[in-house]
Amino acid sequence: MPQKPAAGKTAAEIIRGLKEGNAPVVSDYREQSLKIHGLICAKCGREFDSKDRRLLTVHHKDGNHRNNPSDGSNWENLCIYCHDDEHSRGLLGDYLEGKRGEKA
Repeated sequence: MPQKPAAGKTAAEIIRGLKEGNAPVVSDYREQSLKIHGLICAKCGREFDSKDRRLLTVHHKDGNHRNNPSDGSNWENLCIYCHDDEHSRGLLGDYLEGKRGEKA
């Protein structure tokens, strides 16, 4: 018998709920972060406006997407380019150290 997720529902039940519009309300940390930190990339300093705000993403400083304190202390707004760079740094470091393909 398949295990149920923490919420106690099977994947089929979750999908059915999404299709029916019964999805649980999820905190929109992106909008919270944009309000707290503004429409600016914390890394390169590029400023955004309402037309291009979709290019601004929220990076979780500790890497845990479930750690969303309401004060925004685990978030920083990064443009899509800086966010991609942030997440590829570890891969590049491992590659340069010869750890390519090794499991941690």
